[in-house]
Amino acid sequence: MQYEQDPNANTWAMILHFSQFAGYVIPIAGFLAPIVIWQLKKDEIPSLDAHGRNVTNWLITEFLFSVLCTILIVVGIGFLGFLVLAVLSVVFPIIGGIKANQGEVWKYPLTIRFV
Repeated sequence: MQYEQDPNANTWAMILHFSQFAGYVIPIAGFLAPIVIWQLKKDEIPSLDAHGRNVTNWLITEFLFSVLCTILIVVGIGFLGFLVLAVLSVVFPIIGGIKANQGEVWKYPLTIRFV
C-alpha cells in the first residue's frame, strides 16, 4: 500500500518503526514509544494509522512468540526461537522504517492481526 503524502509524514512513519529500538535503552520504551507516537499523530497524519497498526500487531505478536519460546526452553528449542526472534526484532523495524520513508506501508511478516 502506498500513500501520496508530504515527506514529514514519511519521517514520522519512519520514526514510529525505529522507535522500537528505544527498548534497548529503556526496556518498556520499545513497546510504549511506537504506540504513543501512533496515538498522538494518527489524526494529524492519516497514513500513520496503518503503520501504527502494523507495528502494534508486531509488538503483540513478538511478545506472544517470546512467551512461546520461554515455554519451549523446557524441551530445549526455546533458545533457538529466541535467537530467531532477536534477529527479526532488529530486521523488521529497519525494513519497515526504510519502506515508510519511501511512502510505503510494509506489513511485518509472521504477524498476527489484533488491531
